[in-house]
Amino acid sequence: MVTSPFAAARLGPLTLRNRVVKAATFEGATPHGRVTDRLVDFHARVARGGVGMTTVAYCAVAPEGRVHRHCLVLTPESARELRRVTDAAHAEGAAACAQIGHAGLVADGRSNRSRGLAPSRRFSAPAKGFVPAASARDLDRVREDFARAAAGAVEAGFDAVEVHLGHGYLLSSFLSPRLNRRKDAYGGAVEARSRFPREVLQAVRAAVGTRIAVTAKLNMADGVPGGLWLDESIEVARLIEADGTLDAIELSGGSSLENAMYFFRGDVPLAEMLASQPRYVRPALRLLAPRLFPHYPFEEGFFLPYARQFRAALSLPLIYLGGVNRLDTIESVLAEGFDFVAMARALLREPDLVNTMREGMRGEGLCVHCNKCMPTIYTGTRCVLVDVAPAT
Repeated sequence: MVTSPFAAARLGPLTLRNRVVKAATFEGATPHGRVTDRLVDFHARVARGGVGMTTVAYCAVAPEGRVHRHCLVLTPESARELRRVTDAAHAEGAAACAQIGHAGLVADGRSNRSRGLAPSRRFSAPAKGFVPAASARDLDRVREDFARAAAGAVEAGFDAVEVHLGHGYLLSSFLSPRLNRRKDAYGGAVEARSRFPREVLQAVRAAVGTRIAVTAKLNMADGVPGGLWLDESIEVARLIEADGTLDAIELSGGSSLENAMYFFRGDVPLAEMLASQPRYVRPALRLLAPRLFPHYPFEEGFFLPYARQFRAALSLPLIYLGGVNRLDTIESVLAEGFDFVAMARALLREPDLVNTMREGMRGEGLCVHCNKCMPTIYTGTRCVLVDVAPAT
């Protein structure tokens, strides 16, 4: 049976109007952690463009869990402000999801003016120094922070939360044999390394019950030697499925800490990235660039070979993410048994791409995979071909 991308579909307690999800893409629209008109408009445009659900990124669960000081922390105060975003999405017929997470080693401690956390003590370039290992008390607090943020998402009117278990962020780093060298109950074998992320998922589910959907973004592979890879990430996914905490898993890969291009693919806009950084950072970034930003040619559906291993191993609904730019890709992914398809850069280039495809106007997006959108996160995330920088 052929599944239409544009037919309504169930996601836990939700019914989405179609099977296309706007993946979390940091909007660069929360200066000093504030909700702005630009953030509201960002998601209203995507919702108006036809997606079934749009995802707000990135909602930190604690101040030290921000990537930098211009990230939003999901608190009762910000939840009230975020109601503007969810109301705007709902007015356009789309559901709204909040991505919640703790940046861990990816956090810029200098910008946040707070100490970061990691599974094991390690030097972090984003932190510009060593990040200490989380204590048992730290883990208790972070677990509660996730539950509190999830409850705040309900108050903000979100229909779903996506827990960030990818890209080298805190929960992802616990899963990584490269980053997690703990000797206690949270380190060692796969089941132990997955214990804390799974406890967080359980706390989130307990906080929201069945009022909203709960999903997670999970790394299939970290893209670095010694990191998480398919054999262990599939085992993690099976453990999560057995816990019964999630309504779906969104499959991803790569590391904002060590290899961001693994999940971007395409051109490396090094000159633009250097220009977006403070002068004192540029020499080190230029030196580290070959390792931090290796070149991976863009391929349509580039994560499909990995994602198929998860589809074969799990019965849990799966959201495919990675290199989706064409309607025939969406159709073939759904035909293979994936439940939803997530799009990121293609919708940054064309927020109305879903409607364009649904109306038969064009079957392929206009994104050229230049990745020049990457450095714009500091001034308002946008496609440089169509969108101008916000006024300062």
